[in-house]
Amino acid sequence: MQLATYILKLDEYMLPCFSKKILGVDCPGCGIQRSVALILHGEFGAAFKMYPAIYTLLLLFGFLILNNFFTIKGSNKIIISLTSITVLLIITNYILKFF
Repeated sequence: MQLATYILKLDEYMLPCFSKKILGVDCPGCGIQRSVALILHGEFGAAFKMYPAIYTLLLLFGFLILNNFFTIKGSNKIIISLTSITVLLIITNYILKFF
Protein backbone atom coordinates (compact mmCIF):
# COMPACT_ATOMS: atom_id res chain seq x y z
CA MET A 1 0.00 0.00 0.00
CA GLN A 2 2.85 2.38 0.71
CA LEU A 3 4.28 1.88 -2.80
CA ALA A 4 1.00 3.07 -4.33
CA THR A 5 1.12 6.14 -2.10
CA TYR A 6 4.65 6.99 -3.28
CA ILE A 7 3.69 6.48 -6.92
CA LEU A 8 0.72 8.83 -6.56
CA LYS A 9 2.89 11.46 -4.83
CA LEU A 10 5.87 11.04 -7.18
CA ASP A 11 5.50 14.62 -8.39
CA GLU A 12 6.57 15.87 -4.95
CA TYR A 13 9.93 14.06 -5.12
CA MET A 14 11.18 15.07 -8.57
CA LEU A 15 14.69 16.45 -8.92
CA PRO A 16 15.07 19.89 -10.48
CA CYS A 17 16.95 20.29 -13.75
CA PHE A 18 20.14 22.14 -12.83
CA SER A 19 20.81 23.07 -16.45
CA LYS A 20 17.46 24.80 -16.67
CA LYS A 21 17.87 26.39 -13.24
CA ILE A 22 21.39 27.71 -13.79
CA LEU A 23 21.53 28.34 -17.54
CA GLY A 24 17.83 28.76 -18.25
CA VAL A 25 17.98 26.14 -21.03
CA ASP A 26 16.38 22.69 -21.07
CA CYS A 27 18.76 19.74 -21.12
CA PRO A 28 18.23 16.71 -23.41
CA GLY A 29 16.80 14.81 -20.44
CA CYS A 30 14.27 17.42 -19.38
CA GLY A 31 10.86 15.84 -19.08
CA ILE A 32 11.91 12.25 -18.42
CA GLN A 33 10.88 12.26 -14.74
CA ARG A 34 7.49 13.75 -15.51
CA SER A 35 7.09 11.28 -18.38
CA VAL A 36 7.70 8.32 -16.05
CA ALA A 37 5.21 9.81 -13.57
CA LEU A 38 2.64 10.12 -16.35
CA ILE A 39 3.16 6.47 -17.33
CA LEU A 40 2.68 5.40 -13.71
CA HIS A 41 -0.58 7.36 -13.67
CA GLY A 42 -1.70 5.66 -16.91
CA GLU A 43 -1.41 8.72 -19.13
CA PHE A 44 0.58 7.09 -21.96
CA GLY A 45 -0.11 9.66 -24.68
CA ALA A 46 0.82 12.55 -22.41
CA ALA A 47 4.02 10.71 -21.44
CA PHE A 48 5.00 10.46 -25.11
CA LYS A 49 4.26 14.16 -25.67
CA MET A 50 6.35 15.04 -22.62
CA TYR A 51 9.37 12.94 -23.65
CA PRO A 52 9.09 11.08 -26.98
CA ALA A 53 12.04 8.77 -26.30
CA ILE A 54 10.49 7.34 -23.12
CA TYR A 55 9.14 4.15 -24.67
CA THR A 56 12.30 3.24 -26.58
CA LEU A 57 14.31 4.07 -23.45
CA LEU A 58 12.14 1.80 -21.30
CA LEU A 59 12.31 -0.91 -23.96
CA LEU A 60 16.11 -0.61 -24.06
CA PHE A 61 16.44 -0.83 -20.26
CA GLY A 62 14.01 -3.75 -20.14
CA PHE A 63 15.96 -5.57 -22.84
CA LEU A 64 19.26 -4.93 -21.06
CA ILE A 65 17.87 -6.41 -17.84
CA LEU A 66 16.39 -9.38 -19.71
CA ASN A 67 19.69 -9.90 -21.53
CA ASN A 68 21.48 -10.29 -18.17
CA PHE A 69 19.31 -13.27 -17.24
CA PHE A 70 18.83 -14.99 -20.61
CA THR A 71 21.05 -15.60 -23.63
CA ILE A 72 19.43 -13.81 -26.54
CA LYS A 73 20.71 -14.43 -30.04
CA GLY A 74 21.67 -11.21 -31.80
CA SER A 75 21.38 -9.16 -28.62
CA ASN A 76 24.23 -6.84 -29.64
CA LYS A 77 22.38 -5.77 -32.79
CA ILE A 78 19.17 -5.23 -30.84
CA ILE A 79 20.96 -3.15 -28.21
CA ILE A 80 22.73 -1.05 -30.84
CA SER A 81 19.47 -0.52 -32.74
CA LEU A 82 17.47 0.45 -29.66
CA THR A 83 20.27 2.74 -28.47
CA SER A 84 20.52 4.42 -31.88
CA ILE A 85 16.76 4.98 -32.11
CA THR A 86 16.63 6.33 -28.56
CA VAL A 87 19.54 8.73 -29.10
CA LEU A 88 18.02 9.90 -32.39
CA LEU A 89 14.69 10.60 -30.69
CA ILE A 90 16.37 12.44 -27.81
CA ILE A 91 18.44 14.63 -30.14
CA THR A 92 15.50 15.33 -32.47
CA ASN A 93 13.23 16.25 -29.56
CA TYR A 94 15.92 18.50 -28.09
CA ILE A 95 16.44 20.34 -31.36
CA LEU A 96 12.69 20.75 -31.94
CA LYS A 97 12.31 22.40 -28.50
CA PHE A 98 14.13 25.44 -29.85
CA PHE A 99 11.72 25.99 -32.77
